[in-house]
Amino acid sequence: MELDPGLTALRPLGGFSVLHTGNAPADLTAPPLDQSYAGRVTDVQTDALAVRIAVVADRLGVREPRVCASLAQQGLAARLWSAALGCAALYGQVPDLDPRLLRWDAAATAPDDLWLTEVRPLPGDAGTLAETVLHAHLQPLGEALTRRYGVAPGLLWGNAASALAGAARQLDGWARANGRSGVADRTAALTDALFGHPLLRDTGARSGTAFRRRSCCLYYRVPGGGVCGDCCFTRPPGSSPRAASG
Repeated sequence: MELDPGLTALRPLGGFSVLHTGNAPADLTAPPLDQSYAGRVTDVQTDALAVRIAVVADRLGVREPRVCASLAQQGLAARLWSAALGCAALYGQVPDLDPRLLRWDAAATAPDDLWLTEVRPLPGDAGTLAETVLHAHLQPLGEALTRRYGVAPGLLWGNAASALAGAARQLDGWARANGRSGVADRTAALTDALFGHPLLRDTGARSGTAFRRRSCCLYYRVPGGGVCGDCCFTRPPGSSPRAASG
């Protein structure tokens, strides 16, 4: 099935998988993402990375920039994987997500945060997915966050892997619930291949759709936060078993 200009096959998957396409709204001041990754945005009001980290800090009540940067990166990774993997499994193609074509309204929530200004079809194989998401986005994004906020690269690749596993699990669940066994099979094959990529291979252990990462996204440092379901920790570092269970 050919990609359509509106990527309409993504809509039944839910808003987290949806990409808006075409011209971005006139009031969207954020430049294409490549400029934020490269640090070419000097106005903090239009710097998508700075805006998103401020939004995370405000919503979660956390003031550690490193924690906010980690959670912001994981959220964007999940959006990119959900859309790209969904297209590959449903269409057999993926849209070119070149950062020069993608704009991020970092103050908005899904599906109103990402705008792809032009739909250019690419093959829907794992190698193209890796180039489209890992190399075009998550690598320069991670380098920018490490440079600007001191987030450890291994933590960020763990986030990327966790986001991929979560996107695959959601897509698999939707496919099985809707009698789309072919979509479930393609999702599994693509996810297996992506986890064989050198950047993701050592990030954690998988069993079916389950994933246990070897790093921590730092969510436990959010006020009232704890450890995530795929965290390497069974309880927040520094907490006692009694406190964690109580």
